[in-house]
This record gives sequence, C-alpha cells and structure tokens, in this order.
Amino acid sequence: MKAISTCNMPKFLNADIPLFSGIVSDLFPTTEKDETVEVTLQQAIDKSMMVLGLQPSDEFNLKTLQLHETITVRHGVMLVGQTMGGKSSVIKVLGKALELQSKENSGNDDFEAEKVVHVHSINPKSVTIGELYGDFEKLTKDWHDGILALAVREASADLDDFNLHWIHLDGPVDAVWIENMNTVLDDNKKLCLISGEIVKLTDQMRMMFEVEDLQEASPATVSRCGMVFTSPENLGW
Repeated sequence: MKAISTCNMPKFLNADIPLFSGIVSDLFPTTEKDETVEVTLQQAIDKSMMVLGLQPSDEFNLKTLQLHETITVRHGVMLVGQTMGGKSSVIKVLGKALELQSKENSGNDDFEAEKVVHVHSINPKSVTIGELYGDFEKLTKDWHDGILALAVREASADLDDFNLHWIHLDGPVDAVWIENMNTVLDDNKKLCLISGEIVKLTDQMRMMFEVEDLQEASPATVSRCGMVFTSPENLGW
C-alpha cells in the first residue's frame, strides 16, 4: 500500500488525489496508512528552509519529501508545474537538507562522511543542440564538447560516494533535445555522443528536468522518468 502511494501520489493533480485515495482504501480496506516520516530528514528540511530564508509550509514539505522518495528509486526525475509552484526551491531545499542530515549523522569531526550535493543547472533551450551535446566543426571537423556533455563527464569522473551530482535541466521539453536523453534515462544510464564517446552515469548522479508541461514530450521519455507535480495554488502566498 505504501509503495503504491509513494510511486503515484507525487504525479497526481489536486482533483485526482481524492479519487486515488478512494481506490487505495477499497483495495486495502482494513489497512491503516503509514504516515511516518524520517524524523532527521524532516528536521533537516526545516533547518535548510530557515538557512535559505524560506517560509515553511506543509505542501512544500510534502513535495520535498516526495522528490526525495522519487530520486531514491529513479535516476531520472521530472518536476512539472506552473511558475511559482516552488520547483526550483524544492531542489535547493532538498540538496541543502541532505547535506545537513549527513552532517548531523556523521558528527562534526567526521568530515569524510558528509554529503555534498552539486547541482549543475543548464537551460537546454538557451543553446543549440550542438552546443548542448557537442558537435563537429564544419570546416576542421574537430570535436567540440557541449555544456551538457561537459557537466555529465565532470560528474561521472567524481568517484567519491559522498558527492551527489544532480544534472538540473531547467527549460521546456521538446522532441528535439529530449529524445537524445533516452539512453541516459534507460537502465544502462549512458550518454551517447555523436563523436562515439559513451559517458556512463554513476550511482551518485541524477537527471532532473524542471518543466512547465509535458505537451511536447513523447511517451518514451515520460515513461522513463519519475514525476513530481507542483501547483502554485497549493503553495499559497
């Protein structure tokens, strides 16, 4: 019951949540829903919001926890929702919270066990496909790396288990550039460049997409990603 709720609740709109809750209660009529939350992570989220100058709210906390649950089981995650829904802030708060949580758990003297979250933010629509992934020079035929290829290669070269790397693609999804990510979002987790180079993602890497809608995304891409839906109406002022 908890697995079904954890996988599906983050992607539902407000109108769908009561319907889904009714279906789950029909499937498990005698089972009480487990509402327990990891206490240390919740405390770290509250503390990180204070550090970043944000006002705590139940809806924001819920979306932060849902993002954490999603990146635990999926290496590709899409945050979907209108502007002012808190998508960027959820990523920043969760990254800061994971750092604070690891610092509390490891103790102040054991710096080697502290997590560091590196967020590589890129706007994929601000550059061409060649500038994003890399391309050959037309005259000299020399290969030039794209900014995404450089970020992924840099993150994959970091073999420290306590360094987390989130490749954050903040911009509209369209069929031109997102289709080249299908091999990355597959289980083999490989970025295949037209130069013939293959960069494999490590277990510490996550691909995050921050988008307003999925109108231009293909089912092949959407099915490969975990979804977290945010709504400005829930967040309030």
